[in-house]
Amino acid sequence: MRRPLQVTLLVLSGLGLLHASLFTDVCLRYVKPGMRPLLVGSGFVLLVLGIAEAAGRRGRAAGSDGAGHHGHDHSAVPRVAWLLLLPALSLLFYAPPALGAYTASRQPAKVVDQRDGFDPLPRTSPLPITLTDFTTRVQQDRSLAIKGRTVRMSGLVTPVPGGGSWDLTRIIISCCAADAQSVKVRIYGSSVPPADTWVSVTGNWHPGGKLGTRSAPVALDAQSVRKIPKPSNGYQDALPFPAS
Repeated sequence: MRRPLQVTLLVLSGLGLLHASLFTDVCLRYVKPGMRPLLVGSGFVLLVLGIAEAAGRRGRAAGSDGAGHHGHDHSAVPRVAWLLLLPALSLLFYAPPALGAYTASRQPAKVVDQRDGFDPLPRTSPLPITLTDFTTRVQQDRSLAIKGRTVRMSGLVTPVPGGGSWDLTRIIISCCAADAQSVKVRIYGSSVPPADTWVSVTGNWHPGGKLGTRSAPVALDAQSVRKIPKPSNGYQDALPFPAS
């Protein structure tokens, strides 16, 4: 790879990062919002390095012409570096879609942490609850506080083989898309909405096994399913914020 292509790669990579993190929200498909400033900074650094390298090359070329020196450029790097052009160009012209049902359907449900005790549930009905809290209550709460309660959860639709039911899903990332994990609640009593649709589901725990133990199914009998906009905290298992 010659110097001009190295400059082009640096500039394209910098512009791609700035496009994804500063001028659009594309980066939030793959990283947490807290990582955004680092991506913006990286984009500026790459862009400045590319411009500085281009300016330095012009200066060296002018000096060589003035001195009448003709040498050989031994600064080539391995040809495999050409492959770096692909992600640089993709950031500018084609951004892969956000994580969704395709990813979740190929992952087992995230194992929730063991809890030693539970606070009383609010009397609100329907009760807003996260998928993780619902899972924990169903499989660990020996007081059976979730029994008979009408709850409301939100997430994206993940179809399951065989039909007749589907998974309400939240994809959680700690840093970026590479460490994504899925929390799932099986939904019964409703037709299957289109995959990747964000919905709010109201219903009651679907009986089975022994409530308060791991034999109890993490499942809901749906009373209503309502389409909602994707919340701004879509990569957290949290009560939804307004859509960005």
